[in-house]
Amino acid sequence: MDEKSGKMFCYQSLCIVFLMIPTNPAGLIEYRAHPFWVQKYCPSHEHDNTPRCCSCERMEPRETGYIGLNDGRKLCLECLDSAIMDTSECQPLYVDIQRFYESLDMKLEQQIPLLLVERQALNEAREGEKHGHYHMPETRGLCLSEEQTISSISRRPRLGAGNRAVDMRTQSYKLTRRCDVTAILILFGLPRLLTGSILAHEMMHAWLRLKGYRTLSQNVEEGICQVMAYMWLHSELTSASASSSSSTSRKGKRPPFEMKLGEFFKHQIESDISPVYGDGFRAGHQAVQKYGLQKTLNHIWMTGTFPF
Repeated sequence: MDEKSGKMFCYQSLCIVFLMIPTNPAGLIEYRAHPFWVQKYCPSHEHDNTPRCCSCERMEPRETGYIGLNDGRKLCLECLDSAIMDTSECQPLYVDIQRFYESLDMKLEQQIPLLLVERQALNEAREGEKHGHYHMPETRGLCLSEEQTISSISRRPRLGAGNRAVDMRTQSYKLTRRCDVTAILILFGLPRLLTGSILAHEMMHAWLRLKGYRTLSQNVEEGICQVMAYMWLHSELTSASASSSSSTSRKGKRPPFEMKLGEFFKHQIESDISPVYGDGFRAGHQAVQKYGLQKTLNHIWMTGTFPF
């Protein structure tokens, strides 16, 4: 590795997309590697539109076709195995995360609709919010407070020709404002653990709003929401590991790749470099580790900041 440029070189290496990585003018093989999956690939694939899985970020390997979703995203076959594709399919997961919140003495008293939606519907709903939260460039979840009509996915797509997801059915859902939260929207087609972490994040937005927390700074609100997503992921992976030695576990044993995928999603939260989501999470996580969740929430209620 060249310490000045950060580039990696070797004399022989295989590309996940092409068979061999070509040499550069110096006769060395320059390559890139995913920081978590350590998947090697040619530098050219970073800008030649080589497909990446929208969930795990791995590049599409040679002779392996990723699944094309109708909004342009690609999904690898391993992530497809646990992908949640429509609103009804997501309801058991919603119940699981509600139980997780209840176990932390943070029950949401109001019944909030949960809808799985396409990317376009998610973006339109975000634009319809008068007082929206800070969002990443690629929005995958929303906690709504306005009355809107949302196009939700009512029937999962099937796999058609050319590895395309086809015949997905949607229906309009009219949101009615009965409290400060009208619905939670989640992007369809993501694996269960990623869908769940996004849902745990958005449910924290709802919990803060329904409990009357003051208008918080972006890094505090998004940070504590990321903490909840991280805590849920950790609980899922811990219980899944324990269930591997127990035949009476309610959740059952998870496939090895799904466990690895969960670790990747935790890694994404931990290593996020953004000031709002990344720094906010690290400050919130440190506070919860030091003082506990309830004391941290009490401090946020009183001061609008994380305790140090």
